[in-house]
Amino acid sequence: MSATAARGSWGERLAALHYRRDGYRVVERNWACRHGEIDLIVGRAGVIVFCEVKTRARHSHGGPVAAVGPDKQRRLRRAAEEWIQVRRPDVDSFRFDVVAITGVAVERYEAAF
Repeated sequence: MSATAARGSWGERLAALHYRRDGYRVVERNWACRHGEIDLIVGRAGVIVFCEVKTRARHSHGGPVAAVGPDKQRRLRRAAEEWIQVRRPDVDSFRFDVVAITGVAVERYEAAF
């Protein structure tokens, strides 16, 4: 596993830990379909959250959040639509979060797009 892949995997585990600490349960990790991959899917109290995790060693090139542009958002929405069709969850709402991890700092942007 490359250093970049290892950092990404570590970041996804850290993001999942932060969600669990806030009362969410992890529904899926790295769910993939023809439209792409969703890093983390969590749920709590009738809400499903589709989460894109961006992990960076340092803050550069606009930081982790800047990497989730319109094209990535579109792919994530399509992947989420497919997940909903396949899993048919009984929930009230959905949202898209971005978790940005730089070094050891974790920032969660709820309803990011």
